[in-house]
Amino acid sequence: MTYDRYDPSLTMELPSHFTELPVSLGDMSFSSEILLRVWQEVCRHLEINESATAVAALLMDHVPLDRFSIHCFEPEHRRVRIVGSFPENYAAGNHATGNRAAGDPGDIHLTEEVAKQLERWIRRREAIHHGDDPAKANKILRSIGTEMRGGDAVLAPLIGEHGSSGILLALTPADRRFSRNQATLLAGLAEPLAAALDNDARLHEIAALREAAEADRRSLLNRFGRKDVGDTIVGEDSGLRQVMQRVDMVSRSDVPVLILGETGTGKELVARAIHNHSDRHNGPFIRVNCGAIPRELIDSQLFGHEKGSFTGAADTRQGWFERADMGTLFLDEIGELPLDAQVRFLRVLQDGYVERVGSADPIRVNVRVVAATHRDLASMVRESAFREDLWYRIAVFPILLPPLRERAEDIPAMARHFAERAAVRFGLAPVTPNEADIRLLQSYDWPGNIRELGTVIDRAAILGNGRSLEFAAALGLAAPRRFAEVATTIDLATESVLTPPSIVQTLEAAMKSHIEAALRATHGRIEGRHGAARLLAINPHTLRARMRKLKIAWSAFRESSADE
Repeated sequence: MTYDRYDPSLTMELPSHFTELPVSLGDMSFSSEILLRVWQEVCRHLEINESATAVAALLMDHVPLDRFSIHCFEPEHRRVRIVGSFPENYAAGNHATGNRAAGDPGDIHLTEEVAKQLERWIRRREAIHHGDDPAKANKILRSIGTEMRGGDAVLAPLIGEHGSSGILLALTPADRRFSRNQATLLAGLAEPLAAALDNDARLHEIAALREAAEADRRSLLNRFGRKDVGDTIVGEDSGLRQVMQRVDMVSRSDVPVLILGETGTGKELVARAIHNHSDRHNGPFIRVNCGAIPRELIDSQLFGHEKGSFTGAADTRQGWFERADMGTLFLDEIGELPLDAQVRFLRVLQDGYVERVGSADPIRVNVRVVAATHRDLASMVRESAFREDLWYRIAVFPILLPPLRERAEDIPAMARHFAERAAVRFGLAPVTPNEADIRLLQSYDWPGNIRELGTVIDRAAILGNGRSLEFAAALGLAAPRRFAEVATTIDLATESVLTPPSIVQTLEAAMKSHIEAALRATHGRIEGRHGAARLLAINPHTLRARMRKLKIAWSAFRESSADE
C-alpha cells in the first residue's frame, strides 16, 4: 500500500476556522478532490460509524492510517464517547485507556477540570499535530482515554451547527509519521465530520423521541384499557351521544375548545378524540397538567427557555407550545394557571407566537388548544381569580361532560370493559358482572365518576381472585355509609350483604358484623394477600382471637372444606 500519493497540485486554501493552527501547520493545504469525496460519504450514510469507516477507507491510499475515530464530547455530562471508529473494535483496542464506565468500553468520564480544558480547546478550533506539539497532543489524548505507543497523531475539534461537539483522532502505525500535507488534509476533514456528528446526534434524538412517544402511547392505552387509539369510547352511542356529536362538529375547525366536567369524567379522553378526528391527527398530542407545574417553572415549561437564562438552565429547552407545533396542546386544569401566566398564555392564543425565557425572538407556533377544568371558571371570572379576556378566548366552544350518575345507562358497558381490563392487568381469569352486580353499581352515586368506577372494579376483581367480582366489599371500602343505604334496597339473589341496622348496634355486634363481611369477601380466608386480616389491617392472630370471642366460625364462609 502506498501512503504518499498526495498530489499538492490539487489544493485549496485552509478554511478560516483553521487559521489558528500551530505555525508548522498554518500554511498547509489539503486536496479539494478528497474533501469533496469525504462530503459525499458523509451525506451518503446516516450512521456516523458508517461515515467514519467509509472516510477511513478513502484516506488509506493517501495517509499512513492505523486508527481513525470520532469522539462525541458531552460537556454537560463530562463524558467523551466513541461514536465512530475504524477499525470498528477501536474502542476496545490497545490504544484506549482511562476511566471508562463499567460495561461500556466507549465511554470516558472526565473530571470537571479536564472537561473544561477540553471544552476550551474545542471552542478554539485548534487542530493539533503530535509531531509539532507532542505535549499538547498528549494532554488531549489522555483526556479522551488514548495513550501514544509510538507513531504519530492528528487531533481536530468538531463543532456542529446544531450544538454537538467532538474530536477527530487519526493515528499512524508505530513506525510511521504524518507529513505536514497529510496532517493538514486530516485537519481539513473537521467540517464534514462535524456535520456527520450533528446529523447522527439529531437522528438518535428523533429515535429517542419516537421511542418515548411509543412508550407513552402504550402506557396511555394500558391506562384506559384500550388496544388502539382508534377504539370507540364507551357510551358514545348512549350517555355521551350529545358530547360526541359536539366533538365531531368542532374537530373540523381549529377553534379553542373548553371541556367542563367533574373530576374523573374522562376529559382527557374527549380531548384526544377531538385531536384524532381533526386534520392534526398526525401531529403531536401534548398533555399538560397546569396544576402540577411549580409556579416558578410555568413560563419555562409552557414557553421554553434559553441556555443560561436562569440558574439551572444548562440547555436550551423547547416549551410545550413548541413541542405541540402542528398538533394539539391539551391544558388540563387550566383554572390552576396563575394570573400572570394567563396573560402570556392569552398573548400566544391571540398572536400565535411564543418567546422563550431569556430570549426576545418570537417563535411562530401552529397549535390547537384544548383546555379542561372541573372548576367553575365563570364564578372565578366574577371573583377576578380568572381573566375575563382569557375566558372568552378559550370558551369559544365549550363541551360539558355529564357525571356518571347522570348516565347510568353506560354503567353496564363500562363495568364489562373495566372488568376485562382488570383481568388482563392482574393476570386473573375474566369474570363478567352479573345483573345483580350491575344493579348495585347503578344505585351508587359515583362522586369520583369513571375514575372511581375503574378503581372499584379493580378492587372487586382482586378480592374475587378470578372467581367472582366482589362488588359488595369493594363498594363498602369505598363508601361504607352510602353502600349500606344501597344494600338494603337491592336483592342480590344468592349474595348476602351487609344490612344497615335500624337502631344503633352495640360495639361487639358492629365488630362481629364487620368481621363477617370481611370473611364473606375473602371466602373465609384469614391469612395471606387476599385474607380477611389483610383486608381489616390487623394481625391474623388478633383476628382469630376476636373471632373466638365473638363466636364467629370462619368455616361457614369457606367455599370448600379445606382447613385454614
